[in-house]
This record gives sequence, C-alpha cells and structure tokens, in this order.
Amino acid sequence: MTEHYLLDPSDIRVLKALQRDASLSIAEIAKEAGMSQTPCWRRIKKLKEQGIIRQITAIIDRESVGLGFVAYSFVKLAVPSRENMETFDRLVHNWPEVVTCERITGAVDYLIKVITDDIKTYDNFLRLKLLDNTLVSDVQSRIVVSTVKETVALPLRES
Repeated sequence: MTEHYLLDPSDIRVLKALQRDASLSIAEIAKEAGMSQTPCWRRIKKLKEQGIIRQITAIIDRESVGLGFVAYSFVKLAVPSRENMETFDRLVHNWPEVVTCERITGAVDYLIKVITDDIKTYDNFLRLKLLDNTLVSDVQSRIVVSTVKETVALPLRES
C-alpha cells in the first residue's frame, strides 16, 4: 500500500500546474503556485522523492499516430488464485497494447484498456495473447465508439 502524504496548498498548486503542462519551466510553475523559483524547485524535488510525482511524460494523441481503436476487456481467469493473478499481472506489463489494467471485484477479475491500430490488430491481440493463455477462461470486450473525456489529471483540491 502506498504511503499517504499530507499535501499543503502550495503542493497542490504545483501539482495542478504540472498536471496541466509538465513542460512548464520552474519559473512558470513557481509563478502559478505563488512562490519563488528555489522553493518551487525544492518542492518538486521532494514530491518526486516521496513518489507523489511518479514520472513526467508526454501525452500523445493516439489517433495522430495511427492508434484509432480502443476496447475495454473484462478478463476472467480460469482459476483466480494469488499465483495466477501475479502471473497475469506480469504478463500485462509485457503487452504494450494494454495501457491500463485494473484488478476488480465481481464476476470478472480484470478490466483492461487496450489500444491498437484497428479491430483486426485487436482481434490478433485477443486471440494470440489473451485467449491463447491458459490462465484466461473468458474475455468480454466493449468497443469504444467515441471518447467524450480523457485525462490523466487527478482531481486535486486545496483544503
């Protein structure tokens, strides 16, 4: 379990600025957060060291790079044991098509978000990776027809 850190309003302002645009300079982030550059830099460094900022990355428009197909797949394991779940967890880390994997409660064991070029590529992923695996007993897919909202920004609030 991840350790929970108490964030002060300045932390929240810095994180909001970074979530909006991580390419901002320290000076720009400091200005938005209402502080000078050196304390802002120290705060960002501390947030990284604490693991609150896990990584800074670019968000790529998937359709611009030819990844126009999105599906959510509900995956049921044949035997949902701890060992099988750990094995499946390792497998999905090696499948670049899987951009999100959540272990969930209910009638299925996992919900995965899969992004591919097209439905044919998704079908190959489904047949050759998911269903070809003896760990998996069933997969139900939901194909995305339109994305209404997509963000990685967390809903941070100042207390």
